[in-house]
Amino acid sequence: MRDLLKYLKDYKKECVFAPLFKALEAGFELIVPLVIAHMIDDGIPADDGKLIVRCGLLLIVLGFVGFASAVIAQYFAAKAAVGFSTKLRHDLFERSLRFSFSKIDEIGTSTLLTRLTSDVSSVQAGVNMVLRLFLRSPYIVLGATIMAFFIDLKSALIFVVLIVVLFLIVFFLAYSNIGLLEKAQQKLDAVTASVRENLSGTRVIRAFCRQEERRQDFAGKNRELFLAQKKAGVRSALLNPITYVIINLFIVRLVRIGAVQVGNGVLTAGQVIALYNYMSQILIELIKFANLLITVNKALSGGRRISAVLAMQDPDETGLTAGTEKTDTNDEKEAQAPAISFEHVSMKYHETADEVLSDIDFQIKMGETLGIIGGTGAGKSTLAHLIPGFYPVTKGRVLVNGSDVREQDQKELTSLVGIAMQKPVLFSGTIADNLRLGNPGAEEEELLQAVRLSCCEEVLKEHGGLNAEVLQGGKNFSGGQRQRLCIARALVKNPSILILDDSFSALDYVTDRKLREHLRELKDITVIMISQRTVSIQDCDHILVLDDGRMAGFGTHEELLENCNVYRQIYHSQGRDKEGEGGRS
Repeated sequence: MRDLLKYLKDYKKECVFAPLFKALEAGFELIVPLVIAHMIDDGIPADDGKLIVRCGLLLIVLGFVGFASAVIAQYFAAKAAVGFSTKLRHDLFERSLRFSFSKIDEIGTSTLLTRLTSDVSSVQAGVNMVLRLFLRSPYIVLGATIMAFFIDLKSALIFVVLIVVLFLIVFFLAYSNIGLLEKAQQKLDAVTASVRENLSGTRVIRAFCRQEERRQDFAGKNRELFLAQKKAGVRSALLNPITYVIINLFIVRLVRIGAVQVGNGVLTAGQVIALYNYMSQILIELIKFANLLITVNKALSGGRRISAVLAMQDPDETGLTAGTEKTDTNDEKEAQAPAISFEHVSMKYHETADEVLSDIDFQIKMGETLGIIGGTGAGKSTLAHLIPGFYPVTKGRVLVNGSDVREQDQKELTSLVGIAMQKPVLFSGTIADNLRLGNPGAEEEELLQAVRLSCCEEVLKEHGGLNAEVLQGGKNFSGGQRQRLCIARALVKNPSILILDDSFSALDYVTDRKLREHLRELKDITVIMISQRTVSIQDCDHILVLDDGRMAGFGTHEELLENCNVYRQIYHSQGRDKEGEGGRS
């Protein structure tokens, strides 16, 4: 939590003025009991109307000045808290975007979502409350005790005992509640993940009539969250009633002692009322302080979770800040080197997992095409994601233009690679906005050229051109339309390496063939095509066959039909024994 204080450095003035104005308000409140005592002891017995009026006017002035001080303090506290949370949320979001794929898989998107929303809100509320009350409450408690000593020593000792007892109780309950609040936040992560999963898969759930099963699963997670929050809430709720009971018992004791002191002529009635008012002020402030501790506990819990994300070291982030300066020698080396080289590459998602890829070794030259095929879970997409450095290799090296991707500047590396992901993702906005995602300065002519190459002309015609609206996730487009728009987006980037990760799966054979014909028009671009269908890759210069993360074959279509049993089985299973529908184009 301490490392998050840097986000308040631009709000030093607000962090000073907020508690100071609250302390000023507290100072005016401490004067009020003395004014009332003066009115009771001196004004009422003497029937001095002027004195009573002056005291009344003074109380009104103190009320207005205190109110103004409170408003100013709240303004500064809110400004600092909102500014703090805005910067924190921005950095947390930016940090999340910089994580590698493997780190995001490790953390979980639902956990990051909770950090960005619930945890940041908790920390913001904690900052606001601390700036308003951390000085005010102790100031009033201490000030009221000092005032009590000036009025009567014996009565003031009650104040001292009260403060010690309440402090011990409040500290114990607040400290013991920290772990419960953290556990509740973890349960909230699980609920968020369940909501996200069920909403994104709602069509599948309905198709298989699993609504009741998913409802029960969510109800179970929600019940766990309820119980965790209830347990933390019960502990927090004990603060107020325990505080009330103890203070009321001490008030009874104070009134009794005060009555005896008045009877003995040691105290006046006004002084007893002043002591009672000071005791009430302590009651109110300790309740506020107890609520402050609850809020601070939540803020500390959220702050630790946020700090853990910000402090995460991701060794998989390659070249985010570093990069080697290019020289003429490097340029010559890149010109002569293969476009992509895998040198005995192995990869696993984390240390304890099994290898997803094992001993992958091949090269392709600039301008060549590579097809990748294999069964489900063979590692096709993972292999493609190693090229732009989305995942780190466990063994071996991946080289792009002769340089290890781990040593290249990440922005420069990703600028070379255009990729259409296995799951086509579009963002809300327009078609043009989505196409310009990798090349914001692209002219309309470049967009239309990419649209033509990706066979998207009828998509634009159907939806109303480049400025047609795209809903969140592209849900107003079919699966095949989303795939082609994602291919167009990758082409607008003008990449040196184009990766199409199973981007033809939702296309009919005619569109598939036409799209492959258009891609052959591309010059000096290395194309990597991942597919489950042999017809989509059989014209590639090289075909890599994966079987359970290992290379089962590497060569041309004809060579693999002759030498690779895995490829031959895939080919024949798809009815490719003779030329026909979906055969060679």
